[in-house]
Amino acid sequence: MAQDHDTHVSILGLGAMGGALAETLVKAGLRTTVWNRSAGKAEILVARGATESASAAEAVRASPLVIVCLFDHDSVHEVLDPLVADLAGRTLINVTTTKPEQARELAAWAAGAGIAYLDGGIMAVPAMIGRPGASILYSGSEEVFREHAALLDLWATSTYYGEDAGLASLYDLALLSSMYVMFAGFMHGAALLAPAGVSAGRFAELAAPWLTAMTGAFEGFAEVVDGGDYQVPGQQSLEFSNLRLFIETSEEQGVSAEPIAMVQRLIQRQVDAGHGTEGFARIIESIKHPVA
Repeated sequence: MAQDHDTHVSILGLGAMGGALAETLVKAGLRTTVWNRSAGKAEILVARGATESASAAEAVRASPLVIVCLFDHDSVHEVLDPLVADLAGRTLINVTTTKPEQARELAAWAAGAGIAYLDGGIMAVPAMIGRPGASILYSGSEEVFREHAALLDLWATSTYYGEDAGLASLYDLALLSSMYVMFAGFMHGAALLAPAGVSAGRFAELAAPWLTAMTGAFEGFAEVVDGGDYQVPGQQSLEFSNLRLFIETSEEQGVSAEPIAMVQRLIQRQVDAGHGTEGFARIIESIKHPVA
């Protein structure tokens, strides 16, 4: 479905991400109204055809579709609560990073005010918006998602996860959690090699293909976890996965062992509970059932 260039959309928030979202719509020829709390961020967009509003209220009244990309959940309410009457009957798509329960709260707030609501989790950095590889996850109103699919696809590959407005946020945080732990592991590896005079750049050359190859193990781990049998033959046992050597080497290299020590604690809890011969995937039980 081609995007209707007569669509008028307002974007509240012109930080790095909000600015990238707005720029993509302007480049696509959509009538785009923008607003930012602090001045000075709209000049380039205005020069390219956007309209800048002096207030959030003015921006909301300008369009039937309002996109919100602000700092956090509190800032969304701070900006939108005074505008609830103006928002009634309009569509609100919130791509501010929030917790799942905050997204659900916003959806309930919107429903009570007669506002159609869709929540989004952006799996991209600003420079990726409008380019291959960017992905945005959505949940909430399916009607809103379907109606504005062409516009949403201008930004990234769009995937809808259901009416529960908190699901997009939950998927978003789950994916980002995996990313940050991986990044921490890379930093730990680079720190281990630094005393030997190995640059982080050289380590990156080795780590990127290695970690990419290791992602092939995800499917197997997932099958074990979903099946609930951690004794499936062929798995590396928790006892064999003892990471004490990694911790001791970190100490000898004079660097923190915190990233790998975290994994060792997850392993050790299962070993102490009598599951040492079971597969590595069992550490999910340590994560799902944290100690008090």
